[in-house]
Amino acid sequence: MVQAATAAPSRALLFLEGRAIPEFFGFAAAWPTLRAIAPKGDGQPVIVLPGLATGDSATTTLRRFLRSRGYPTYGWKMGFNLGPRPGVEDGLIELLERSFETHQRKVSIVGWSLGGIYARQMAKLMPEKVRQVVTLGSPFGGTPQATNAWRIYELASGERANDGHKHMGGAIATAPNVPTTAIYSKSDGICAWQNCLEEDLPHTENIEVRASHCGLGHHPAAVYVIADRLALPEDQWTRFDRTGPRAMVYPAPAYRAD
Repeated sequence: MVQAATAAPSRALLFLEGRAIPEFFGFAAAWPTLRAIAPKGDGQPVIVLPGLATGDSATTTLRRFLRSRGYPTYGWKMGFNLGPRPGVEDGLIELLERSFETHQRKVSIVGWSLGGIYARQMAKLMPEKVRQVVTLGSPFGGTPQATNAWRIYELASGERANDGHKHMGGAIATAPNVPTTAIYSKSDGICAWQNCLEEDLPHTENIEVRASHCGLGHHPAAVYVIADRLALPEDQWTRFDRTGPRAMVYPAPAYRAD
């Protein structure tokens, strides 16, 4: 079990976030292969939430790929994600309720970084409307200061980073009571990877990919995991199978110490 980190990733790892650009082009090159091997699901609605200081444009490619797998996908449609400013939480609740009512089905939520924290909190607030949650480099464990973005968060949101527990859903580190997959990278240059881990519970899992933080939403290995998780039949969730050739791409997972 892994202890939470108290320090942000090193400057060297932060510098390596430039990998996100070639990772994007790598995803474009891998698109035909992913279309061929990534499973299709049953058409459940999927909400995709962006990270701090980004908007729906950052998740366009991921949402487009998920639509090609047969999922109606929804961005958050609230401009740049500047933290839980007034109206954001109500907007997220309305988005989930509208998606649920439109399709009369539980909704899966994929959240990148801060978007993943929103996703987990939405699932805690309305578990009866959420099928599963997938997070991408979301620092829901440990201290917010163990990121290289906490000052940006405070500047953008006008709130203290340590006050996240005051918002919807309660304690941020507590896992939702729905199947939850945390995708993380040990070379994340923005968020300490140790703080992006779920604790080891029957309905949670952690999956490591070798990617930058800013490239997680379009890294082929991460996108394949998202497609694999979404394709699971409702109420038949199982942990990701990393046996055989997958073991070369997906290392054995770590879990957070409770």
